[in-house]
Amino acid sequence: MVGKYLVHDVPEGRMGGRIVETEAYPLGDSTSHAFQGRRPYNGSMFLERGHAYVRLTYGTAYMLNMSSETVDIGAGILMRAVEPVEGIALMEARRPGVPLRDLARGPGRLTLAFGIGQSFDGRDLCTGRDLWIGRGEGEPEPRVAATKRIGLSREMHQPLRFYLPPGAFVSGPRKLLLLPAGGAADV
Repeated sequence: MVGKYLVHDVPEGRMGGRIVETEAYPLGDSTSHAFQGRRPYNGSMFLERGHAYVRLTYGTAYMLNMSSETVDIGAGILMRAVEPVEGIALMEARRPGVPLRDLARGPGRLTLAFGIGQSFDGRDLCTGRDLWIGRGEGEPEPRVAATKRIGLSREMHQPLRFYLPPGAFVSGPRKLLLLPAGGAADV
């Protein structure tokens, strides 16, 4: 997903940006909302890959995830950060006074800037309608790096956070973009 584009078409225009950071929640991950199985609140994680799973976290911010397995297998990818490219004024209207770098840097900021809420849960992100993910025309495959996840109290050590170096729009502390071995891991 890193290097692809998140696009939200709204009546006022189009907002879009390059996905520069994601975080994986694979099968068996105890931090995944799917770990305990299907529940009324997490059904979208069990849809065919490419569907939105939108969840209010800590009662304050929505998080946009995408289902990543086949039907009935719960796993997902959290969209952590987007580099705004199109419709920046629309994003700024949703987050007034925020510097460009911080408009969609972090999962809660991303959903605020793009106007994504609970109504998008279950939406097919591959249709090219309303809220969708696409690829840039003629762009080369990006060099993606991996590091440990942030904001968790367990299973943080695994390199399941993926980002586009050098990481100007990536969330979290800059020092965490480097693995203990001293460099970013290419994937």
